[in-house]
Amino acid sequence: MSVYILVVDDEPDVEELFRQQFRRDIKSGRFSMEFAASAPDALARAGEIKDPTLILILSDINMPGMSGLEMLPKVRAERPDVPVIMITAYGDAATRRRAMERGAVGLLTKPIDFALLRHEIDARLGQAA
Repeated sequence: MSVYILVVDDEPDVEELFRQQFRRDIKSGRFSMEFAASAPDALARAGEIKDPTLILILSDINMPGMSGLEMLPKVRAERPDVPVIMITAYGDAATRRRAMERGAVGLLTKPIDFALLRHEIDARLGQAA
């Protein structure tokens, strides 16, 4: 079974950073990471991965065009089975509240605590097994 994590961020270096942090997991086939550079691309990709092996969406909040917060209710409507964790440079209470109200299960602040993120991914993998 292929398990996917979808990472949404308009910054080109994010893909390289995530691939580096999770290279052993990806290489071993523990899970695959898909990347989308915009919210519309992420919505399309989330709709294409139809089987339940899309286990997590990680999305930046601040992106040009449609923000992650604008995308959040749309992706939750399309894929209510897939948890979404928002990523932001601004981890203030108002941002956290808006993200949770729109359906996020969590909020990570930049720079990302990859140990915490790995714990989240491990929990999702356990649920998918």
